Amino acid sequence: MATVQDIQFKEPSARFAEAASSHAPAPGGPNDELPDIHGDKMVLNMGPSHPSTHGVLRVILELDGEIITKAIPDVGYLHRGDEKIAENMTYTQFIPYTDRLDYLAPLSNNVAYALAVEKLLGIDKQLPLRCQYIRVICCEMARISAHLLGLGAFAMDVGALTVFLHTFTQRETIYNLCEALTGARFTTSYTRIGGLARDLPPGWLAALSKFCDEVVVNFDESEKLLTRNRIFVDRTRDVGVISKADAIDYGVTGPNLRGCGVDYDLRKAHPYLVYDQMEFDVPVGSVGDCYDRYLVRMEEMRQSVRILRQCIQKIPGGADNTIKEPVNVADGKVVLPPKDKVLSSMEELIHQFMLVTQGVNVPPGEIYFGAENPKGELGFYINSKGGGTPNRLKIRAPSFVNLSILPHVLPGHMISDIVSILGSIDFVMGECDR
Repeated sequence: MATVQDIQFKEPSARFAEAASSHAPAPGGPNDELPDIHGDKMVLNMGPSHPSTHGVLRVILELDGEIITKAIPDVGYLHRGDEKIAENMTYTQFIPYTDRLDYLAPLSNNVAYALAVEKLLGIDKQLPLRCQYIRVICCEMARISAHLLGLGAFAMDVGALTVFLHTFTQRETIYNLCEALTGARFTTSYTRIGGLARDLPPGWLAALSKFCDEVVVNFDESEKLLTRNRIFVDRTRDVGVISKADAIDYGVTGPNLRGCGVDYDLRKAHPYLVYDQMEFDVPVGSVGDCYDRYLVRMEEMRQSVRILRQCIQKIPGGADNTIKEPVNVADGKVVLPPKDKVLSSMEELIHQFMLVTQGVNVPPGEIYFGAENPKGELGFYINSKGGGTPNRLKIRAPSFVNLSILPHVLPGHMISDIVSILGSIDFVMGECDR
């Protein structure tokens, strides 16, 4: 091993050469695919600190003038090891970590994970109806919230700042509703294995109904600013076209898949909760360009409002749950007992102690459950050997899969088109890197 003195008294050129070799990229990295180019092409880094990469995404570009000839997304700057963390804590303890996946729609992440564990437990068909309706409300609120931010940021990226201010105004209302429901605005952790943390607070559904009336007006205003806007149309139409075949081959899901003309929505194809009792349409595009993806998300928000209004009308127990419909399964080995019983009954106290310290006793087996999240199919694969912690947990992150199509889509476009394409794909790095 070289001593400090050996390094200090080396010739400058030797020191610099050694430093360069020690910082060389590891074999197999993204830089290996773009060797030193001798000619008229240039390699350019976009990100990982760039306002239009929507987080810590780095895209390595090979350029021929302004035209992209090769693009390599370099992810992993936000990697936290969520899947390995899940193997070292109980199923319930992992719920807050799901908030940090698509952190623009934490409520729907909670629901998807809880449904996966409940499927493994075999209690997914036993969930009380009121619980299922509230979970659907949570998912559709999250969809509207995520799409509002996605469209606002997309519009701002291509030069329409006003739309961003319009969408954020309504997102504040959604955060107020989340705070009243869960106690938190951003990281909600509201869902529980076997049900919910609590029922709806008094007057909450009335506030949600008012929000539905107001947000539709916001959609109209945003569409007036964008849909026929010459600049927005020129920067999005026939840009970033993805064919049906390519979208399917790359595993693209969600609005990006439906924008290509593929009519596939997990809420319709594989219904869960009470989605089979809801009337809503699945919007699809025809060209598969950035403009189609914008139109699909805009219509999806209108359909989410349609679902929310049906839930408000049909929810068992009504707004104030006057007939006391349960929101958790009637299983003391899955759901924490009521606090008053814990303080007065030894059996209930033991149940709570076992659930908190050891977790829900899940049988051995393996399952996969996928939910239609705002970004696409959020899936959880769980392998259990029994007990309170998973043996293996794998998260199918839609943003990670959707980004895999960038090397296919970006070549042939100009640098300015990257901003439009990334904004239309609407990814979030929290779930991409996990």
